[in-house]
Amino acid sequence: MATETHCPYCSLQCGMRLAGRRTPEVSAWEEFPVNQGALCRKGWAAAGLYGGRERLTSPLVRDRGTGEWSAVSWDDALDRVADGIRAAQASGGPDRVAVFGGGGLTNEKAYALGKLARVALGTSQIDYNGRWCMSSAASAGIRAFGLDRGLPFPLVDVEETDVLVLVGSNLAETMPPAARHLDRLRERGGKVVVIDPRRTPTADRADLHLQPVPGTDLALALGLLHLLAAAGAVDPAYLAERTTGWEDVRDSVASWWPERVERVTGIEAHELRALAAMLGRSPRVMVLTARGAEQHSTGSDTVLAWINVALALGMVGRRGAGYGCLTGQGNGQGGREHGQKADQLPGYRRIDDPAARAHVAGVWGVEPDSLPGPGRSAYELLDALGTPDGPSALLVLGSNIVVSAPRATHVTSRLEALDLLVVCDIVMSETAALADVVLPVTQWAEETGTMTNLEGRVVLRQRAVTPPSGVRSDLEVIAGLAERLGSAASFPTDPEEVFAELGRASAGGPADYSAITYDRIRDEKGVFWGGERLFADAFAHPDGRARMHAVEHRGAAEQPCADYPVHLTTGRVLAQYQSGAQTRRVRSLPDDGPFVELHPLLAGRIGVGQGDVVRVATRRGEMTAPAKVVPTIRPDTVFVPFHWVGANRLTNDALDPASRMPEFKVCAASVVAHA
Repeated sequence: MATETHCPYCSLQCGMRLAGRRTPEVSAWEEFPVNQGALCRKGWAAAGLYGGRERLTSPLVRDRGTGEWSAVSWDDALDRVADGIRAAQASGGPDRVAVFGGGGLTNEKAYALGKLARVALGTSQIDYNGRWCMSSAASAGIRAFGLDRGLPFPLVDVEETDVLVLVGSNLAETMPPAARHLDRLRERGGKVVVIDPRRTPTADRADLHLQPVPGTDLALALGLLHLLAAAGAVDPAYLAERTTGWEDVRDSVASWWPERVERVTGIEAHELRALAAMLGRSPRVMVLTARGAEQHSTGSDTVLAWINVALALGMVGRRGAGYGCLTGQGNGQGGREHGQKADQLPGYRRIDDPAARAHVAGVWGVEPDSLPGPGRSAYELLDALGTPDGPSALLVLGSNIVVSAPRATHVTSRLEALDLLVVCDIVMSETAALADVVLPVTQWAEETGTMTNLEGRVVLRQRAVTPPSGVRSDLEVIAGLAERLGSAASFPTDPEEVFAELGRASAGGPADYSAITYDRIRDEKGVFWGGERLFADAFAHPDGRARMHAVEHRGAAEQPCADYPVHLTTGRVLAQYQSGAQTRRVRSLPDDGPFVELHPLLAGRIGVGQGDVVRVATRRGEMTAPAKVVPTIRPDTVFVPFHWVGANRLTNDALDPASRMPEFKVCAASVVAHA
């Protein structure tokens, strides 16, 4: 009998069926509403994760003197980790131990990991790689709406809008089953606008494609709102009844006339006017942002600027219209709701809120004063590793830091400076290879747990495959460590029991899961927390109004110069996912390695042709890869996919002041033929 479950990859969490206890076969689950049986190439090939020789099935410890690995028992491995944690804390207190999680962990694991940090370890030093994906949109959503849920409506609503504006999204490659919504929208006469420095497969589906200079999406939004306000295309009744701050925003965009926008963004004034006219005459407009707009040192302000556009038009809260964020990682939404973020407790509560601390401490059976306060954000945490005032021990779950962190060479040196690095993984990833202890854990269909997709729909990944002998679940690892550390709180290992506890801990919080059960999820094919559609009658601020924020364009933290004359941007390709630790090991998925995409004009200037090896350098590092010469990218920009070691050796660690998001999407670079 086939088991109904979900894809191990992106935030769509497409439904699929798996049959076979050891070598599963993927088949369509047509009744699941998000994908209706459709899967992308990665989803159809997901069973290729099983049976590989690289799968870890025994705990491993590394001899630092020889670098050799030895298999040990689980008791020996967990004892070593617990001893290392105690030694680190004895040298400088609880914050000498840090925890780094991931946006692909189930809700149960994210919750248990946050509880482990705050109760068993007593450390404030916990964050996760979702800080690098959705944090700017989350920060902006909370400031504007009082609540962060990536999409405050089902994804299918895209088909009902009149104009869809995609800012920094290559949806057709990053979540292909969602691209059918674009096609259906256009079939019924709607328009698609794509804003991206590259002409991607998503842009090929667009009625209008704008290619701004990387890092200038904020200026584009300011200029667009300037034109809408000047034309009287805003909704004054909506602004008066449902928002605050419009007057300041209107004044702040007064100087962003189209010619000024053209000088900053490279978008010609007539193109901007055409977009403004299109939006101004359309009854329903939807704006969706993604990493291209958000992974900047100005990412939060950029999202606020696009939210201002949607609010000024009176669209947010209307069916088939409004603003949303296309969350990236599989549990990018749930992963930031239940406590693995430095400043949060379960239910999306703030850790510095006395009432939140009292509620969660009551569920955990500890004193509120025993819980630590906010810790460092993800990059700041990694930057502090091994320093006199930073953590000397790190526990990593669900993240391949060596590949995914910005300024990766520096971050790798920080990992190497630790006294103890512990990694839970299914394979010997680039990060696991640096560890002192590697703990082999269950993956995807070998375990049960919930995920929250980009719509805020809580879905149930059900165990469909028998895990190999010798591996344990992350929940069992967490419980084993908590027991050895003498935790005052219990740590159940049954995922349904953990989910019920999560529900109690989140009750009354912004992300309240208390009414959701495994049975409801099965019966309803997913349950939306907060309701299917948000903001129809009120926003989540106490007065029910959305907040509009006046923001200014500052540009990228690093601008091109004589030594580094082009913009570098990074992103994904169709066949790979995140750091590639999983997809690069699936034989049926093509893995041609990294490449450098550049325009023919730039290629001609540096004397390279298709397939020639080029060297890309920034102030932080360099890499070499074959050139991919295409006319679909701006001549002043090069693109490198980040699924392999190399791209993030180049990226900038400048942080957004509100979200602490690093500036992955743009930095100054040089590109030359490799000698």
